[in-house]
Parts: sequence; C-alpha cells; structure tokens
Amino acid sequence: MSASAPKPLTAALWMIGAIAAFTSMAVAGRAMASELDTFEIMMYRSFIGLIIVVVITGLLGRWREVTTDRLPLHAARNFFHFTGQNLWFYAVALIPFAQLFALEFTTPLWVTLLAPFLLGEKLTRTRILAASVGFLGILIVARPGSVPITSGVVAAASSAIAFAGSIILTKILTRTASVTCILFWLTVMQSVFGIVAAGYDGDVAVPSGAAWPLVILIGCAGLLAHLCLTKALTVAPAIIVVPMDFLRLPIVAIIGAAFYGEALDPLVITGAIVIFAANYYNIWIEAKAARQG
Repeated sequence: MSASAPKPLTAALWMIGAIAAFTSMAVAGRAMASELDTFEIMMYRSFIGLIIVVVITGLLGRWREVTTDRLPLHAARNFFHFTGQNLWFYAVALIPFAQLFALEFTTPLWVTLLAPFLLGEKLTRTRILAASVGFLGILIVARPGSVPITSGVVAAASSAIAFAGSIILTKILTRTASVTCILFWLTVMQSVFGIVAAGYDGDVAVPSGAAWPLVILIGCAGLLAHLCLTKALTVAPAIIVVPMDFLRLPIVAIIGAAFYGEALDPLVITGAIVIFAANYYNIWIEAKAARQG
C-alpha cells in the first residue's frame, strides 16, 4: 500500500481484500459441505493456516514473540472462535448468504453487551440502545413466528455470539501477546480441536483431488480476511471501516441470487440495515466521546 495514499483510500483497498476473502470463504465452504463436515473443514483449514503462520514467522524471524504465557486464555479464545467458525460453516450450507452475513453482523452488538462483564467496560445508555435496535434487526431477519426458525438460522445467530467471545478474549490477549503469538496458538490449538472433533467418530474424510483447491482457498482466505480487516482498522477508524465491511452483504446477496437462485429478501436486507445502523450509531457516539475526552 502506498504510504502517500489517503487513509480512507488505503483502508478501502484493505477492505476490498477482506470482502473478497470473506465472500470466497463462504462460497468455498458451501461447495465443500457435500464432501466434508464442518469439523473436517475446520481441521484442514487449521492445518493450512498453521503451515502459513510457521513459514511466515520463520521468514520474519519472530519466533521470540511466540510464548507459552497465558495458554489457558489462548485456549478459551480459540474454543470460542472454533465454535463460532464451525457454526458459521454449518449455516453457510443451509441458509441464504445474505441471511448468514446479516446475522453475523450482530457480533459487535454482542461484544457491546458482554464487554462490561468480561472487560469491565461501562454499559452505557448508547450501548443499551444500540443493542436493543440490533435485536430488532435480528427479529426482522429471522422473523420468529412467521417463518420456521431453522437450525441454520440458530447456528448463524449463535456463531455471532461465539465470535463476540473470541473478540473480547483477543482484546485481553493483545495487552501482553503479539499478533504472531496469537495467530500461532490459534492455528495450533484449532488444529488439535479439529482433529478431536473430526475424528471422534473414527471416520475422517480426505478431500478429493478436485476439492483440495477449495480447502486451500478456505485456509488462506480465513487468515487473509482477518489480516486485511486488521490492517484497515490500523490506518482508519472503525467509523470509516465498518460501512465498508457492510458492503459484504449486498455483494454476497447478489452472488447468492446470481449463482444459487437465492431470493433477494427485502426483509433480510431491511433487518441487516437496522443491525448496521445500530452498530454504526454505537461506533459514532463512542468515537465522538473519545475525541471530546
């Protein structure tokens, strides 16, 4: 990225990478669902991620950053992330892309609600209002009572809560651990989780030759998505990055309609906009308070 580029433009370029990675992971995950279960997908994804992290850490000479400090916290963080990602891959094969991404966007709202209990942050009126509006968005997307609540919808909504737990524990870890250390234990521990979860029934499927490119894509896209999102947040504030991230929803909705025959449900889009508005309002108020403070 050019050092002379304006920050919003640089953030936009990183977010293009993040959106492409998240979208390709959803498409590849759905394609793999007929051949591998979610535990197997996560196991192979973690193996590939571990190889990438080990190689890059070695090339950059950052092994000193990888420590065994706070391993229980790493384990808890990775358990939440492993659970959330498994639920996400389960849902991607069962519900429309737009509905999945809309429910995933509730993650920041769950962070807002859980942070006071796990990080000691204050639960302000703004946060309560944002969470309440976001919950209204969830109701619009899921429509309980008017349409059946499927296992895919429950999995997608639950994945957002698990991702929120992962984000909060990551925030705690970043106080003492480097990104390299966090990524190393992420891939190591989730490889172990994947082996245990995929092998509990004694039957672990091996991807076919045609499926391996998709498996590799999922492994690379997972790391790339979070790298690009993190980079975008380092060069521009969340109040700029979050609207860019929301572009994932219309893009993935168009892909779902064009290639999978998924209807462009106006209520799902409306609910997603309500969820986005709640997130953006919370970020805007907190950014304003930070400037004044």
